[in-house]
Amino acid sequence: MSNADVLSAVAELAGSAQRVAVLTGAGMSAESGISTFRDAQTGLWSTFEPADLASPDGWARDRNLVWGWYQWRAELVRRSQPNAGHLALTEWQARTHLDIATQNVDDLHERAGSTVMSHVHGSLFDPRCTECDVHSHPEPEPVDEYADRVTPPLCPYCGGDMRPGAVWFGESLPEDQWRAAVEAVESADLVVVVGTSGVVFPFAGLPAMARSAGASVVEINPVETEISDMADLRWRTTAANGLPALVAAL
Repeated sequence: MSNADVLSAVAELAGSAQRVAVLTGAGMSAESGISTFRDAQTGLWSTFEPADLASPDGWARDRNLVWGWYQWRAELVRRSQPNAGHLALTEWQARTHLDIATQNVDDLHERAGSTVMSHVHGSLFDPRCTECDVHSHPEPEPVDEYADRVTPPLCPYCGGDMRPGAVWFGESLPEDQWRAAVEAVESADLVVVVGTSGVVFPFAGLPAMARSAGASVVEINPVETEISDMADLRWRTTAANGLPALVAAL
């Protein structure tokens, strides 16, 4: 099928769906210039192993290093802007019941004006206390590009160290966020999978759950992925190109 034919077929599915779930991965934010985890390991950070920066053991060894790394990543996100794909989802969400579940730890969906049902892998902007597990949202800290260590702020409730809100290697997903994502795909008529490689589980299993529950699945990705065979329609385009075209066609 040509891209025009795929767009027409996707728009037909989207137009008839009463409930839509959109699953987004790194490709959703790539056109906003958001680096992946490993791509962000440049400069000061290039000498560190991922486990030093994003694991419970790394946190236990050097909390200031881990907090500094996540403050740097948050600063990279703050310097970026939502792209046309994010904005299109906001417009689509205003028209119909549309749930967004994302692997991304950035806040570009929210800054575009969308409501996100689930950040399955956590968020850079939702730190929580290591002692009482309360979530808090301190004011952004100035980032020194020449310093790799930053002291974590203290919990305003119990005085414990705040930790980054992103899920680390070896950790379980936040149960409430995962449950919300599963509920979204199992109750949807249409599931649109945007910019995810389909290699990170359990998120990569959501399209199969959707199919089992009777939903149609559409993949929007410029390349073949591990979940392409789960999709009823595969649209080889990017988020920033495909989503605006789809919303305009509805």
